[in-house]
Amino acid sequence: MMISQAWPTEIQLSQDKRVLSVHFDDGVSAQIPAELLRVESPSAEVQGHGSGQKKTLTGKRNVTVTAIETVGQYAVRLIFDDGHNTGIYSWAVLYRFATEQDDMMRDYLDRLKDKGLSRD
Repeated sequence: MMISQAWPTEIQLSQDKRVLSVHFDDGVSAQIPAELLRVESPSAEVQGHGSGQKKTLTGKRNVTVTAIETVGQYAVRLIFDDGHNTGIYSWAVLYRFATEQDDMMRDYLDRLKDKGLSRD
């Protein structure tokens, strides 16, 4: 995977707080569901501290983003209504969500199915 040097030109939360719109200076733009941002959070709580420790979260279909905080000039922290607030989404991470969200969501749904878990 190539790490993007693209810079976000706009980050906006939908009125219902369920979709994050991101536009980058290279022309890439995307509407990223809060559910995907939450279940694939770059936090250690979700990703674990090493290989094979990634968690598959359930019950996040209706999660919302309650706040967006800037982290220096390189990232944002998303605050979710379930209390999660430790994921720092660098511009490269947001770009990956923007460009790979279909594959990421498919992988998440496959993991839920394999474990007999639900999005609700």
